[in-house]
Amino acid sequence: MIEVKSLTKNYGTITAIRDVSFSVAPGEIVGFLGPNGAGKSTTMRILACFMPASSGTARIAGRDVFRESLEVRKRIGYCPENVPLYSDLRVAPYLDFVAEVKGLGRTERRRQVAEVMERCLITEVQHRLIGRLSKGYRQRVGLAQAILGDPEVLILDEPTIGLDPKQITEIRSLIRSLAGRHTVILSTHILPEVSVVCDGVVIINKGSIVAQGPIDTLVDQFFPTARVEVEIAAPPAAVLERMRTIAGVVAVQGLAVTDGGGKYLVESARGRDVRREIFELAAQQRWGLLELKRVGTTLEEVFIRIVAGEQVAEEPSA
Repeated sequence: MIEVKSLTKNYGTITAIRDVSFSVAPGEIVGFLGPNGAGKSTTMRILACFMPASSGTARIAGRDVFRESLEVRKRIGYCPENVPLYSDLRVAPYLDFVAEVKGLGRTERRRQVAEVMERCLITEVQHRLIGRLSKGYRQRVGLAQAILGDPEVLILDEPTIGLDPKQITEIRSLIRSLAGRHTVILSTHILPEVSVVCDGVVIINKGSIVAQGPIDTLVDQFFPTARVEVEIAAPPAAVLERMRTIAGVVAVQGLAVTDGGGKYLVESARGRDVRREIFELAAQQRWGLLELKRVGTTLEEVFIRIVAGEQVAEEPSA
């Protein structure tokens, strides 16, 4: 549904993105991640036909973004980070205007405007001036205009920015409900949001793609070990020495260690659960076992490791 190949954008002597390539399957929700200035917004603006690229190709729903931009625009809904709304219009008339611009007939406009207001939770403010709405409500109006016309592809740039926790949960549920019916590319800095909503991720850093794929696949790739956190009341030196002898353990790290004990992170081969061995070791040595739990790997940890790894790798040549 979305195919990007060797996309490059130059601003004079500055290269914003370089040889960006990725694809999004029909009905899939993909998170587009990267630190500030990585090239996320530039890429999304190119896909939305907002600006041209310097080189490379991009196709949406089988249409070339550069040669068939009008056809592409008919098939996408775009919600930028700062939504350009008409502050002197009321919500319902504004959405009706957007629907008319998108070519919907009068009857269909009424039906779709009512539907998207309900889905985006803005029905109660439909008669209010947009300029008097809170930032959260304006963001939801922007999301509603993107969904109007039932586009095949949705490009959402920070769609939950400015929302309170309750609103964020509601919009996450809305975006998740779009899977299958729409293809969605979602840019956000809220990484737990991506874990909840997205099927996969594309990570960009310094203008280039550094990782992409299903979240579970990236976790396995960048964190190839299983992890257990344990708190033991016993001399740290003895704990570290003994736990490192457990079969399958590849590393033991002290997290918060004092003379009387501490917390430790125990890494073992993936698929190898060493909690039983740790429990038995603690009982045998008469240590005070205060806590023992498995530790999952978050997308935030994967993101930091990937981005930090790229920066460290570039330092010697710099």
